[in-house]
Amino acid sequence: MSSDLPSETLRLADLAARDVTERVLEPDAAGRAALAAELGIEGIRKFRFAVTLTPRGKADWSLDADLGATVVQACVVTLDPVTTRIDERISRRFLADWSEPEGGTEIEMPDDETAEPLPATLDLYEVALEALALALPPYPRADGVEMDEAVFAEPGTEPLRDEDLKPFAGLKDLKDRLGGGGDEEK
Repeated sequence: MSSDLPSETLRLADLAARDVTERVLEPDAAGRAALAAELGIEGIRKFRFAVTLTPRGKADWSLDADLGATVVQACVVTLDPVTTRIDERISRRFLADWSEPEGGTEIEMPDDETAEPLPATLDLYEVALEALALALPPYPRADGVEMDEAVFAEPGTEPLRDEDLKPFAGLKDLKDRLGGGGDEEK
């Protein structure tokens, strides 16, 4: 991560083991620009990450947060700016007795996908940035923009179109060639 990114690092061992810790992250314009650059998007107009850290047992912690952001991305068709409002609820559990799943190249997804190993320090902006990255629309489109069909073929050959790949396109073509193209009643 870039050194220009805002940071709000907490040592969990320094927090009161019985008290709830709350923080609200609202970076200035330079911080929002650094976050946008890290995500590879055009901009972040608004950003708010309200966090509650709650102790669980002797060493575990739970993090609950509300992420609110207004982001600007390039339209995948026209490259025009597309503004999107994102509101997400984030939950994480940091466990002292965490063990990595064992396995070779394939492992099963754990039952609790919010569980993570307990870190010595926790940067709240890293959690927020990860949550925002997962919430971003993967293919933003400007209002009213449709993808046109792209047709490619070597010279002298008939291009293969999306319509040709539909399941009954071949049957329709056969019906038309056999003279049964009309749907009139008999």
